[in-house]
Amino acid sequence: MIRLVLSLLFFLALAVGVGFLLSGDDYFDWPIATALFAFAVVGELLRSWLRRRSGKNSARQSSGI
Repeated sequence: MIRLVLSLLFFLALAVGVGFLLSGDDYFDWPIATALFAFAVVGELLRSWLRRRSGKNSARQSSGI
């Protein structure tokens, strides 16, 4: 759980930095920063789902031996 929070905080800071860097004359580029952070959240959720799914499969296989 802590790894997830740290990873999302890192990607939030990265998205904010990219939003400021790509803003140009505007104060902040919200669509780019939001899209980057949403992509990071989806990736982290997919990673945790895959880890949980593979853990269930390995437990099921090892119990049959």
